[in-house]
Amino acid sequence: MKLERLTSDGPRDVLRALRHAVLGAGPAVALGGDAVLPTEVAAGTAAVITTSGSTGVPKSVAIGRNALIASAFATSARIGEGAWLLAVPATYVAGVQVLVRALVNGREPAMLTGPFRPEPFAAAALGMASYENGIRVPTYTSLVPAQLQRLLDAAEDDSDVARALRSFEAILVGGQALAPALRERAQTAGARIVRTYGSTETCGGCVYDGRALDGVKVAIVDGEVRISGPTLADGYVGDPDRTAELFPVDADGARWYRTGDGGDLADGVLRVTGRLDNVIVSGGVNVSLDRVEAAVRGIPGLESAVVIPVDDERWGQGSAVIAPHRPGLDEGRTLDLVRTEVAAVIGPVARPARLVLVDAVPLLASGKPDRAALRARFGPAKN
Repeated sequence: MKLERLTSDGPRDVLRALRHAVLGAGPAVALGGDAVLPTEVAAGTAAVITTSGSTGVPKSVAIGRNALIASAFATSARIGEGAWLLAVPATYVAGVQVLVRALVNGREPAMLTGPFRPEPFAAAALGMASYENGIRVPTYTSLVPAQLQRLLDAAEDDSDVARALRSFEAILVGGQALAPALRERAQTAGARIVRTYGSTETCGGCVYDGRALDGVKVAIVDGEVRISGPTLADGYVGDPDRTAELFPVDADGARWYRTGDGGDLADGVLRVTGRLDNVIVSGGVNVSLDRVEAAVRGIPGLESAVVIPVDDERWGQGSAVIAPHRPGLDEGRTLDLVRTEVAAVIGPVARPARLVLVDAVPLLASGKPDRAALRARFGPAKN
C-alpha cells in the first residue's frame, strides 16, 4: 500500500484523503509530525499518525482501515448516529475519528478552522441543526478538557455558547483526565458529556464512561491497563521491537496493547489511576503525580493545572503545580489549599512543594498540556 503525506493539513484535505484511504482503495495517508516514513506500508493500512505526545517521545502509529471502521461503528452503537462537528485537529487520532465517523455515517461533517475559539464553535454547532422526516438529526462533537473549560467560561456571558453546549446529543471528552469539577460544571450547563479513554494505538477512545465499547476487551495485568479488540492499531512504523513489546500476543492468540497506565476494574468499569512511569520517590515513598494532579484539579480554579516533578533537597524528589493565573488567585493561600487537599486525599508525603502561576499552560497541537516544555522550564535540573 502506498503511503502519501498531505501537502496541507487542512481538515477538508484530510477528509478527502481519509475518504480514499478508508472507503476507497487508498493510498494510506501520513498525518502529524515530520517523521521520515517509508513510501510503502502494509496492505490495509489507512493512516500513519505521528505524534510526539505530551512527553516529547515521537511515535508513528500505523492504523488499518478495518480498525478505524470498527471504532466508528462501535461509537455509533454506544451513543447513536448523527452529524459530527470537527473541533479538534484533523491530524490527530481524535480528529481522524470524527471524520471517519462522519464518513461511515454518510454525512458531511461540520468543521472549525484556525485556532479554537468559543464563538466560531458556537456558530458552527448551532448551524448544524437539521431534520429528517420531521425528526431532528442528533449532533456530536469531540473535545479535550481545555476546550471544554474555555467553552464553559465563555458560556457564562455568551448565551449562544451556552446553547451550543446544550445542543449536542453527546460531547466526547478525552485526551487527558477530565477533572470532576469541570464535569460538574458541564452537567450544570446542560452539556451531555461522555468521558473517553484510549490512545492513538487504540484508534482513540475505546472506553466510554469507564465501560469498553462493543468488541473491546480490557484487562489489568500486573496493575497495567491492557486493551484488546478490533480497534487496535497495527503497530509502530519502522520499530518492530517496540511493536512486539507493546502489542503482545497471549497464549490464546489474542493481541493486546499495553497502555502504560495503571488502573483497576470493578463490575466491568475501568478506573484509570495514572501513568505507571509518572511516579516520583519522595522520602522513600512512591507518589503518583497523576493522582496528585487529579486531586489538585478538583479544586475550583485549578481544573487545568499540571503537576510536574521537581528536585527537593530534603526528600530527593517533589512536585510543583503549574496553573494559569486568574484574577483573585492568591499564590500563598492557594498553595496552602493545594497542600491540604492533597494530604487529605493521598497523604502528607504527596503534598506539592511549589505553586507556579503562568499566563497560560502551554498546549500541544492536540490540546494536551505540553508536559515536556513544562518540565524543561520548571522541572528537575539536568545532570
